[in-house]
Amino acid sequence: MDETVQNSPPSASDSRPARQRAARAAAATPGAERVRVNDPDRTMANILQVATAEFADKGLAGARIDEIAALTSTSKRMIYYYFGSKEGLYVKVLEEAYRRIRQIESELHLEDLAPEQALRTLVGFTFDYQLANPDFIRLVMNENMHRGEYISRSTTIQELNIPVIHAVHKVYQRGVAAGVFRPDVDPVDLHMSISALCFFNVSNRHTFGAIFKRTLDSPAAMAERRESIVEMIVRFLRP
Repeated sequence: MDETVQNSPPSASDSRPARQRAARAAAATPGAERVRVNDPDRTMANILQVATAEFADKGLAGARIDEIAALTSTSKRMIYYYFGSKEGLYVKVLEEAYRRIRQIESELHLEDLAPEQALRTLVGFTFDYQLANPDFIRLVMNENMHRGEYISRSTTIQELNIPVIHAVHKVYQRGVAAGVFRPDVDPVDLHMSISALCFFNVSNRHTFGAIFKRTLDSPAAMAERRESIVEMIVRFLRP
């Protein structure tokens, strides 16, 4: 099994009360008032951090600008000044969520690895990142309930996702040229398969565990599932 390349699995600290306490603590740090006035970038980053947790937990309809303002010790007026509207803030949260994962993906240096190892690294990273960032999964689930309406409005998100398809395509083509991958797979379909397997592991683990009476969030279970997903993708591509 390839090495873990992302954060450790989330613990109980990713619960809503814990996230809210963390947000309040960040807003209450010394000099917070001065930062809001003199450092708009930091203020916006703080708003986005809190808004991410709120939208992930409650969705677009359930999240409240008043609550986000209270948790950041700022004002509704300032939030609207920076983001225009509640929907504008939500779109920016989606953009930042995709920017984070794509930025880390770009630092994997897949081009320096042999094709199969590059593929294993990419799949392992996807599993680790999604496991460690359940708010990303919830945001994507919520946006799918809106049938992709708000993602479709963002050219930024469209552009952010072009490099990952190029990366998958390059790894795949190198593997085909080396004779280790079969030559009839669409890179977008491959990316979808990797995402689907890793996404389900987070999005459905509670319902799946309850139905089949399995503990799916123990370190041993996660490690076993990770290795299984990596092997499934690798074997799927073999000639």
